[in-house]
Amino acid sequence: MKRLVMFAAAFAIAAPVYAQTVATVNGKAITQKQVDQFVSLLVAQQGAKDSPDLRAQVKQEMIGRLVAVQAAEKAGIDKRADVKQELDIARQSILVRALMADYLKKNPITDEKIQADYDNIKKEQAGRLEYKVRHILVKDEKTAQDLITQIKNKKITFDEAAKKDSIDPGSGKNGGELGWAPTSNYVPEFAQAVESLKKGQTTDKPVHTQFGWHIIEVEDTRPIKFPSFEEVKPQITEMLRQQELGEYQQQLMKAATIK
Repeated sequence: MKRLVMFAAAFAIAAPVYAQTVATVNGKAITQKQVDQFVSLLVAQQGAKDSPDLRAQVKQEMIGRLVAVQAAEKAGIDKRADVKQELDIARQSILVRALMADYLKKNPITDEKIQADYDNIKKEQAGRLEYKVRHILVKDEKTAQDLITQIKNKKITFDEAAKKDSIDPGSGKNGGELGWAPTSNYVPEFAQAVESLKKGQTTDKPVHTQFGWHIIEVEDTRPIKFPSFEEVKPQITEMLRQQELGEYQQQLMKAATIK
């Protein structure tokens, strides 16, 4: 008899753990399990920290939502065609997101994949240079050519011409300085001109771009410093995730019967 009483007492203590109600709204229960799931979602998706304050906020949020949902259902809003469509779209979005997360969980981006991609990118970038460049930008070709002649004949310095005649407000006041950058930062015509010049050289002819006419000088060159693996690991990981998901979506499309 004593053992039976002890078992009954243990069951009475254990039972609420599985179906504990933290609040009721018009007879509708909000369980501890639902609160736990909501908190887990916030922690996983938004980086929130599980705490008593967060749980209190979640509880109040769930109560407020349930009150509003019940009011909407009572008013028949859930039966409206436009609301049904929105609910359907929301359901699809949740399912798609969950499907993609499930795929990545089963097909994780390993450190080996990330390292291999890093090595390939680094190999592709090997030997590339960045240039320390300055330029003078003017509206017409004749003005540009006249300035080139004056600079070569040492009637005016590049710095003086840039400050006096350049219509580029950003670099003009600084003697045309654009600083260090790879040529990928520039429009194609400008980039080609920069790559054709050696250290200390200035263009013999004006270079035309969508911005106007340029006189370009390459002050110096140096190899591009490639970032370390740890610096770019997050970006490469995300890029590989997107690639994996893109390929998975293509597989799904190919396997589907679409008419």
